[in-house]
Amino acid sequence: MLAAACPAQGGQRVIELGCGAGAALLCLASRVPGLALTGIERHPGMADLARHNAAANGVAARILAADIAALPAGLRAESFDHVIANPPFFAAGTAAPDPARAAARHEDTPLEAWIDAGLRRLVPGGMLTLIHRAEALDRILAALAGRAGAAAILPLAARRGRDAGRVIIGARKGSRGPLRLLSPLVLHQNEAHAADGEDLTPAAQAILRAGAAIDLGSQDSGDRLVRI
Repeated sequence: MLAAACPAQGGQRVIELGCGAGAALLCLASRVPGLALTGIERHPGMADLARHNAAANGVAARILAADIAALPAGLRAESFDHVIANPPFFAAGTAAPDPARAAARHEDTPLEAWIDAGLRRLVPGGMLTLIHRAEALDRILAALAGRAGAAAILPLAARRGRDAGRVIIGARKGSRGPLRLLSPLVLHQNEAHAADGEDLTPAAQAILRAGAAIDLGSQDSGDRLVRI
């Protein structure tokens, strides 16, 4: 979903903060050829896995093992057209037994620091695309205030009639454009999980299985899937 919502075009530079094993970068590379891709991952083992996955899929991605809170000086001198990120969701609770998984899920670097690092890496007019918990929306908007605008918020609801548990947000650095709240994207077809097996809605199926893009710029939810 994060990769699908990034409006990158061939020839542009994209960086993912906290790329993990590289799934979002590889999905984006599959949909948009000709991108210059960089991934930042704090956990050295996961960074190695991301490099392996990129090579196995024939994707030329630069993966750096670094902490977003202390990026290398050379990287701080670079600028990108797009920044994407899926920051850790959970501020408290029991950590996963696997250290890499725990680091990916639990917020020990504040969400605001992720947004600051992303905005600093963007060219003027560049796009920041995030996915996070819906309950963190107020923090995200506060961190963007005065620095990025024309924000589009896409709620992601697991099923019809359910509250959105996640949101995708796209915002343009330096823009003063108005905020837009888009109609929700519903992921599952049935009202409840009744049996093992996939029950994705046609829209979710197009994104997750056929590589369709999510157009956060569209005013019409029916036009949100723009290409496969």
